[in-house]
Amino acid sequence: MKKYLLILGQLLLLCGIYWAGYAVVAWTGIAIPANVIGLLLLLALLVSGVIKLQYVQEAADLLVRHMLLLFVPVAVGLMDVGGLFYDHMLIFTVALVVSAVVPFWLVGYITQLWDRR
Repeated sequence: MKKYLLILGQLLLLCGIYWAGYAVVAWTGIAIPANVIGLLLLLALLVSGVIKLQYVQEAADLLVRHMLLLFVPVAVGLMDVGGLFYDHMLIFTVALVVSAVVPFWLVGYITQLWDRR
């Protein structure tokens, strides 16, 4: 029972950080999703030592362990627009290939430049 309360408290802390990210987006009006701001806020809090890893470790492990369940609604939603994927398959394929190849090429190029120094 104590472990469940610990995880619940850690989940509430993570939700609070997300809500803080949402408040930052609402207050500033920046065009960055609130969850990204929340993650950056969590990273800053962890790096600065304000929040120690053990304060969120159990809840984070639980969320990562069950992450696949969080993607089920997205997969079901994609089934509804399957025809769209079929109609624009060439465009999606080119976009996927380019978005996979360009970062690999860019990282390799930058690494080679770095090595030459």
